[in-house]
Amino acid sequence: MADCLPYRATDYFSDIVYDYIEKNKDLEEFYGHFPDLENFKSQIDSKQKQFSKSQRETLVQVLKKQYQNVETSSLTSTHIEDIDDDKTFTITTGHQLNLFTGPLYFLYKIVSTINLAKTLKSEYPDYNFVPVYWMASEDHDFDEINFFHFKRKTYRWKNDADEGAVGKFSTENISELFQKIESDFGNSDHAEYLKGLFTKTYREHDTLAEATRFLANELFGKHGLVILDADEKSLKQNFISHIKNDLVYHTAFSQIQKQSDKLSDLGYKVQVNPREINLFYMKDNLRARIVKQDENYYVLDTELKYSETEILDLVDKYPERFSPNVSLRPLYQEVVLPNLCYIGGGGELAYWLELKSYFDAENVLFPILLLRNSALLYSDKTAKKLKNLDLNIKDLFLTPPKLEAKHTKKISKIDIDFEDQKDFLKKQFESLFEIAKQTDESFYGAVAAQEQKQINGLENLEKRLLKAQKKKLHDENSRVLKLQEMLFPNGLLQERYLNFSEIYVDFGDELISTLLENLKPLELEFTCLELNVYHSK
Repeated sequence: MADCLPYRATDYFSDIVYDYIEKNKDLEEFYGHFPDLENFKSQIDSKQKQFSKSQRETLVQVLKKQYQNVETSSLTSTHIEDIDDDKTFTITTGHQLNLFTGPLYFLYKIVSTINLAKTLKSEYPDYNFVPVYWMASEDHDFDEINFFHFKRKTYRWKNDADEGAVGKFSTENISELFQKIESDFGNSDHAEYLKGLFTKTYREHDTLAEATRFLANELFGKHGLVILDADEKSLKQNFISHIKNDLVYHTAFSQIQKQSDKLSDLGYKVQVNPREINLFYMKDNLRARIVKQDENYYVLDTELKYSETEILDLVDKYPERFSPNVSLRPLYQEVVLPNLCYIGGGGELAYWLELKSYFDAENVLFPILLLRNSALLYSDKTAKKLKNLDLNIKDLFLTPPKLEAKHTKKISKIDIDFEDQKDFLKKQFESLFEIAKQTDESFYGAVAAQEQKQINGLENLEKRLLKAQKKKLHDENSRVLKLQEMLFPNGLLQERYLNFSEIYVDFGDELISTLLENLKPLELEFTCLELNVYHSK
């Protein structure tokens, strides 16, 4: 059973997200086509003209190489072959290589991507649409990805390797986590599956990128997901001209800064601050920023130094050594994929909206931007508790003080709302105001001040009554707030804290099938989804 509410009603997202999905005209210059179904045909026509046969061939070769040792579903294999056809396009989401998928919204990103591809195939049957998960294998912030939560416990992978691209990190020393998981996950059928999945993921694959590809394929391969690690020389060869533009002309810096300033002037928080050079130098275990000083190029924290001629020659010979940062990665993605749409979270969309003029300057088609699905999952048992407490699931999006106040007013046998008394008071003062109009301004002001004083007095009494009733109804309110804390851990959206395993232990593989059935990416609403829990033995 799914229930939906507007994103703005949740109060958990930013103004730029609300304004984008509500088509605020102030944002129109910052994107191309809005994610309406009918707009995809124009995007298809434009991308078809821009993406070449050789680019498709290179991408297919890379994917076949990466899937050599992966047990691939027939649908994923078909999708990879389809990319060679100029009537095939990708729908893409990207995510870090979080330990055991990290937060629950990893699933929502991929489900949104798969479901949009299905919707487009239904609407445009003459074309093929491939859901792609772009692994952020070149990231280097290990502390952002080395943990996950299960039933309020944090499982953290400690790794001394703190340099280089995380995709190349060895999984050799992850074994200390296995004992904790073995004891904490339980021994139900679903728990045993999860423990086996964790073991296969990290003990049978040498690097974090290989492990993450296996895990995503295990969860979504049968639904046709294609997983790409873009840390490949042949793909970066198609990006050489853009790498050089960043090194020599600083195109990203000037264009993104201009857009960021415009968004800032509109009152939005800027997500990305571009650098003059938005590239890292990557070799072996090194991934360090490139900077330009005194007409030379330096790799920070190393002795590497190049003239302009030398570094451009290096780009031609070894493009794989140049790794885009957050400002350039979106452009790289759209250069190497026949992509129509990027699906991301609120923070991602906010920084993509800073990039449109940069894409235009580089003559690369800007993708349609789509906010991924968000959801609150709760069991049928929780639904019964909500009913017994006379709560609507939407009430739980309130802050704890507002929720407690609302519930107290609902269940109190005393009417705590003094609006009737305030209205009566205002009517009593109407005749005094009529008299005041016939005298001087000072008397009118005195009447107004007296009215406000008495209204303030009623509001103060109302607050004191509410406080007294909260105290009297403490036990039931505690149950309400405890239920809220269970569904909004640490005051966060569930999807930003829980790992999928915590839901999977109770629900099994039906979790993913239920998400695929109920999450509708183009409807742009927050989904509250009741799950009928199946408890395995």
